[in-house]
Amino acid sequence: MSGYFFSILEGALLTVGVSLGALVVSIVLGLLGAAAKLSGRRGWVALATVYTTLIRGIPELVLMLLVFYGGSIGLNHLVQALGFKGPVDIEPFTAGVLTIGFIYGAYMTETFRGAILAVPKGQMEAAWAFGMGPVRTFFRITVPQMVRYALPGFTNNWLVLIKATALVSLIGLKDMTFLAKQASAATREPFTFFLFAAALFLAYTSVSLWVLRRLSERYSLGAKRGEV
Repeated sequence: MSGYFFSILEGALLTVGVSLGALVVSIVLGLLGAAAKLSGRRGWVALATVYTTLIRGIPELVLMLLVFYGGSIGLNHLVQALGFKGPVDIEPFTAGVLTIGFIYGAYMTETFRGAILAVPKGQMEAAWAFGMGPVRTFFRITVPQMVRYALPGFTNNWLVLIKATALVSLIGLKDMTFLAKQASAATREPFTFFLFAAALFLAYTSVSLWVLRRLSERYSLGAKRGEV
């Protein structure tokens, strides 16, 4: 039985890798989506609105299968249109990272948009008065201040994202959920192995909550002193 537990632990490392990779993708898409929604340009606003509305309105399991299989088909059609021969196979790890990142990029978009709107406009106007450009103002003035407002929503998104990585087992990635299912089928002890996997997920979320709480306290120091 111990061999199965060690195997699930190895899968747990893969789960962490998928989670962190998907987090990076979702942050990038979230910032781009928030910028598009706040740009004031109809085309960009409409595109970002369609993205967030569709993604948040469709179950994650359905989206996982649609993006994975639909993305593979679309990529192969594109490759053939460019004149290349042979099918292109997407590695399950890459597919899992991109798919989950794409899904949670929609949630991050709304989180970052709300956080940016919470930053007083006077801060940006002051930066522009000193000659800062829009990009420099965003990264040096807006982003450091928006972090405090974004952290509560970001924490929720991250916790749900970690748990959503269990869905990558459906596309063939041998994460800890996939391995726990295999172990339970081989030993006929589903409760033991799925409980072990659940405990690992609980450990991840507990550590994440502790880290993000410390981070939130750090970014709230200036605001609390100002209130006092």
